[in-house]
Amino acid sequence: MAQQQEIAIFVKGLTKIFGDRTVVDDFDMEVKRGAIYGFLGPNGSGKTTTIRMMCGLLTPDGGTGQCLGFDIQTQAREIKKRVGYMTQKFSLYGDLTIRENLDFTARMFGMEDRKTRVAQAISDLGLEGRGEQLAGTLSGGWKQRLALAACMIHDPDLLLLDEPTAGVDPKARREFWDEIRRLSARGVTVLVSTHYMDEAVQCDHIAYIAYGKKLIDGVAGAIPQEIGLSTYVVTGPDLAILEDRLKHDDRAGQVIRFGDKLHVSGTDEAALNALAREERRAKVHTWTAKDAGLEEAFIYLMAGAKDNFGGLPQEAAQ
Repeated sequence: MAQQQEIAIFVKGLTKIFGDRTVVDDFDMEVKRGAIYGFLGPNGSGKTTTIRMMCGLLTPDGGTGQCLGFDIQTQAREIKKRVGYMTQKFSLYGDLTIRENLDFTARMFGMEDRKTRVAQAISDLGLEGRGEQLAGTLSGGWKQRLALAACMIHDPDLLLLDEPTAGVDPKARREFWDEIRRLSARGVTVLVSTHYMDEAVQCDHIAYIAYGKKLIDGVAGAIPQEIGLSTYVVTGPDLAILEDRLKHDDRAGQVIRFGDKLHVSGTDEAALNALAREERRAKVHTWTAKDAGLEEAFIYLMAGAKDNFGGLPQEAAQ
C-alpha cells in the first residue's frame, strides 16, 4: 500500500489516433508523487496529448492507467478535481481584475469560503492592495504568477504546465521555478511539457518524446549517460570551416555550434577520441572533453527519430 501511495501516475500502452495518424503510440510511464517530470520534444511531438491522457483530461484510444489513485478511463471527473492546469497563454481574463480572476477559478471548483481563499492567494502573490488591478495590465512575469496562483487555488495534487515560462524574462523564470520546487517539496506532482532546454533542466526527470514515441525517460542528469554520448568542446579559429569538415567525418556523430564553440559528440567513444587526438596533433584547435548535456542528448535523439506525422496539423499532434 505504501508503495502505491508513492506513485502518482501509472500508465501502460497509451495510444491516441487522430484520423489516420497515431500521435501517441503505446506509451508507458510511472511518475512518483512529488516529482517534477519534464516531457521534452519538438512541437507536434505528442507531449501535450500524452500528458492530457495520463491525467484523464483526454480519453485514450488504447491503454490503461491510474492517476492519483483513479482510473484514467472511468474516473476522469475525480482526477480533474485534483488537477491544476497552466497553459502557455496563462488562461487569464485580461478585462477582469486579479481578484475577479481568482474568484472565478475558485467558483469553478465549487470552493467554500472563496473570499478568504482569494485574499490568501493575493497575499501569497505579494499583491496586497492591487487586487483590483486588471490582469491584462500586468507584466508577463506577474501574469505568470497570477496564472499559477489560479491553478493552485483549489490545492491540487497534480500540476500540469504547458511551456509555462515562454515569453517571460530570466528573473521571472527563476522565481517561477523556485515556487514550483516549493510545491514539489509539499508533495505536489508536476508534469511539464516543453521544447525549451532551460525549462527541461529544471526537472528532476525527463521523458523525450518524438512523433508519438517515447525515446527514453529517466533521471535528467543521467540521460546523456544512458544514451552513451561522449562530447568534446572545440575552440579556435575558422570554426565554420572545421564544422563543415567534421560533419563529413563519420567519427563525429553530431556537430553543434554554440557561439564561439563547437560541441562534437558521438556514441562511439573510441572513434571520437581518435578524432580528437588527430585534430590535436594539428595544433589549430583546442579539444576539451566534457560530460554530454541534455541539449546534446536531445539533438542526438531527435536526429534519429522518424517523422511519421506528415501533414498532420500541429494542434492535433500536440
